[in-house]
Parts: sequence; structure tokens; C-alpha cells
Amino acid sequence: MNYGNLATMDPLALHLDSIVFDAHCDFLHQTTRDGRRFDQRLSVGCIDLPRLIEGSVTAQIFAVWDYWAKLPADRGPTLEGMRQISTFYRMLDLRADRFILATRAADIESAKAEGKVAGILSLEGAEPLAGDLGLLRVFYRQGVRNLGLTWDYRNRAGDGVGVINPSGLTDFGRALVREADRLGIMLDIAHLPPQGVDDVLQVAQGPVVDSHANASTLCGHRRNLSDAQLDAVAATGGVVCVAFAPKFITPDGLKASLDGVLDHIDYIVRRIGVDHVGLGSDFDGYKEVTPGLEDVTRLPALTAGLVARGYEEASVRKILGLNLLRVYRQVVG
Repeated sequence: MNYGNLATMDPLALHLDSIVFDAHCDFLHQTTRDGRRFDQRLSVGCIDLPRLIEGSVTAQIFAVWDYWAKLPADRGPTLEGMRQISTFYRMLDLRADRFILATRAADIESAKAEGKVAGILSLEGAEPLAGDLGLLRVFYRQGVRNLGLTWDYRNRAGDGVGVINPSGLTDFGRALVREADRLGIMLDIAHLPPQGVDDVLQVAQGPVVDSHANASTLCGHRRNLSDAQLDAVAATGGVVCVAFAPKFITPDGLKASLDGVLDHIDYIVRRIGVDHVGLGSDFDGYKEVTPGLEDVTRLPALTAGLVARGYEEASVRKILGLNLLRVYRQVVG
């Protein structure tokens, strides 16, 4: 497969020189639950600051997420969401020399120039908003710049992909899309069923993203996107961020590999073009391991794989981060 001339730079040099922007990880949930350190290299999980630096990650979106519907009364979704954001701010305080909050595209570019990692906050599910648009404005002021309306369950915004016979967005969900547009928050269709995806695409005024999903044609997991959904995201100018979770790569997660991730990238590029593909690892959001992408330090191997498959330098840079940065700049500022 050839998308122009082969990259002119050595793959590792190209990776280190590129803006690498990962659209999704679940480290905040993990560290809030078990206290794992962000500023130290860990022997568990997939992400910490030393490994983000080693993997040359420029920007990382951190999901604020929990099993919202199962939280006890004294750990309601709003409280738990704020607790995880508090954890994120402690992470910023621990290593302000290497880790910054990115609320604008310029912050990501500055992080790259200064050898830092830019952190971005995302709500994975609207449960912490408790049906109140005013709370979205509060979370925006705390730094949230990406919004997934549901996880797998039903909430006040709509049905998640795990609901049997799901419906689309509620009136509150549609109002939430409009308010996110107004504030400058990226809209994320991950975990929405087809009806919810359609509703977001009808209401949203700008590009939308799927922060972690693959092509259902290659792997029929319910979280992956159909060809029609891929086309629709691209029509908004948005980006589909390919995930590394084994069950999204191959049926039942069997024989998942780096090559399998590259197969999904190839397929989506052929379907909707290289301008609409990015990375959404889902690191720390699954227990299985995808050989070749065991943790964030392995990202240079993905770049090498893209080069080996014939992607030109400009295309590699787009997939690694420039496509998502473009959407971030257009939506967030």
C-alpha cells in the first residue's frame, strides 16, 4: 500500500519530531482508585509520565470515567468526576516542569516545543452533569475539552451502546451537544449506539471525533464504526481515533497485534482519507495486551509500521497527531 513517497526521515526520528496526540486513556480512573503514581515509572498499567515522555507523546486526553450507574450514594457521579479532576490537578502540580494543562491548541504546540506533555480532560459519559447544562460550564472552566455523551449505560443524555433496543439522544442530550458547540468542547461519539451517533451528527455544528474505535468491517464489535458511520464522521471534518484494545482489533480479541491496528488504519484511510484518522489507544482501559503495543513506550513501533506500509511523511504526521490537533484547534481554539 502506497500513500505517496516513503517517509524521508528515519521512522524513529520521524516519531520523535512529530506531534503525537492520543485521544483516550483511562489512567485517571485507575490512579484515583488505587493511588498509582503518575510521576514515577510504573510496572503496572500502560501510562505514566516517564513512559509518556519515552513514547514521545505530545498530548494525552485523560478520560473522567467510572461505572457511573453503580456508584454508591456517597460517591455520586458529580462528586466522583470532580475527584478525578482533582487527581489530574495533583498530577500537574507534581511535575509542572514536564506536564501541563492544554485548553487551547497553542498549548499543545508549546508543549512540543518545550519537551513537555500536554494533558487534556474529557468526560466519558454525561452522568457527572446530573442533567444540568450549567455543570458543563463548570467542568469547562476546570479544563474539560472533550465530551462523550454516554458510556455503555443509559443516562440523561441518551442511551449507551450497551442498552438493549437503544434510542438516540434525549432533549437534554441534544441541548448538551449545542452547549458543547457553543463553549468549544469536542464532541465524542464513542460508546453511542447508531441512533445516538446519528443524532449527534444532525445537531453538531462542527467536526466530531470518535476517541477510541475501529472499523466494524474488520472486527464486528459493537463499539466499532460501520462504513456509513466512518463516512459521516469524515463528512463533518472529524477524526476516527483507532483503538488498541484487542477486542476492537480482531473478533474476541484473538490474535490482536500491532499489524492488526495498522490494518484498521489502512482500512479507514482507504475509506475516508488520511485526513480523518488518528490514535485513541484506550490505554489503561482494558486488561488484555496487544502484542507490539503493550504500553505507551511502544508508539514508535506504530510509526515504523506506518512507514513500512508506505505512508509518506506528511501522512504519518497527520495520523500521529496533526489531524486531531486540527479538530482541536477548530473546535476548542
